[in-house]
Amino acid sequence: MKLGCIADDFTGATDLANNLVRAGMRVVQTLEVPDAPLSADVDAVVVALKSRTIPADQAVAQSLAALKWLKAQGAQQIYFKYCSTFDSTPQGNIGPVIQALMAALQCNFTIATPAFPDNGRTVFKGYLFAGDLLLNESGMQNHPLTPMHDANLVRVLQAQTQLKVGLIDHTVLAQGAGAIAEKITTLQAQGVGVAIVDATRNQDLLLLGAAVKGMALVTAGSGLAMGLPANWGIKASAQAALLPKPQGFQAILSGSCSLATLGQVAHFKTAGKPAWALNPLTWSANTIERDIAREVEQALAFAEPLLTLGPVLIYASTDAQTLKKIHDQWGSAQTGQWVESALAQIAQKLSAAGVRQWVFAGGETSGACAQALGITQLQIGPQIDPGVPWCYASESSGLGGLHLTLKSGNFGSADFFSKAFEVLS
Repeated sequence: MKLGCIADDFTGATDLANNLVRAGMRVVQTLEVPDAPLSADVDAVVVALKSRTIPADQAVAQSLAALKWLKAQGAQQIYFKYCSTFDSTPQGNIGPVIQALMAALQCNFTIATPAFPDNGRTVFKGYLFAGDLLLNESGMQNHPLTPMHDANLVRVLQAQTQLKVGLIDHTVLAQGAGAIAEKITTLQAQGVGVAIVDATRNQDLLLLGAAVKGMALVTAGSGLAMGLPANWGIKASAQAALLPKPQGFQAILSGSCSLATLGQVAHFKTAGKPAWALNPLTWSANTIERDIAREVEQALAFAEPLLTLGPVLIYASTDAQTLKKIHDQWGSAQTGQWVESALAQIAQKLSAAGVRQWVFAGGETSGACAQALGITQLQIGPQIDPGVPWCYASESSGLGGLHLTLKSGNFGSADFFSKAFEVLS
């Protein structure tokens, strides 16, 4: 193994793996830290954790466990992957995990950049943009778990770590890989432990990739992945993305409330395709198990007769105003757990009904549903939209092979749900 990767959620892991595959690497993604040695002959492994929103000490412990396993498999470089929106709480978990990984690797300097220009995520003068908007004006300020109120990544990261945080801005990148390396040397002499790096175009990430060759640890969104395979002489190849032929019925489960996913839900419904909405406002904390069971049965009664006609959507995605009402009633964390439980139960029952092609929308939804289906390892296939590939799980609780895509809430075009199955076919 050349590159060992640790991702802080499941959709982000497939986003990263997708860019590595597009650059020619053979990649396997594991869901959580494996308990056995690597058996596949691949260039990179991405260990997917659900560590973005858990307590920082737990995120650190899980990340160090992943590091230990990856190093035991011979990983030559470690890549810590976080979201392209850099979203976290003021306490972490990005800063604490970076600091812990650096200490474990005896690494005194690394870089950080969530930039992914293909998906509209750019960094300029240390400020993160989502499209044409500063991050804190893009809708991320309303995120239910990790609201982002500051687009200055130096400030955001500095609040989370004892390491000194610096900046490598666009004027340095414009001078090439040599200037980046020289700036890194200067920052190290100034006591900087981690540097935010500007990137407004793919070429910036390719230059940065060359500049960090041999660095023990790199941290980034998925964009930097396009610049690393060349360091081992690997070139892009369509063979890296081949998957087995798809079979079975098609279903979409969506829990994300991001603007992109809400648009995808609306597009699917406007096209006249079958969709069923869960309604958490009708649930009661005193009868929650019974209420969720009722919702699950209603959703299945709607979906199962329609599976032979094409993809069916079941969603808990809702607008910000309704989401606030739900969170005011039970809190964001409790609501999230209940919705994930409902969608996970639906995934299990639809799988038993013959669904073998899945779209999961939202990081927490993807994690809950993939775990409910017993998926532990994914082969990464072709890209649907930037950052979102099809994947294949060869075994899942004895049910046979499954094709699935784990879509980050903010990713994908408006017609993503329909387009995904067209790409697979």
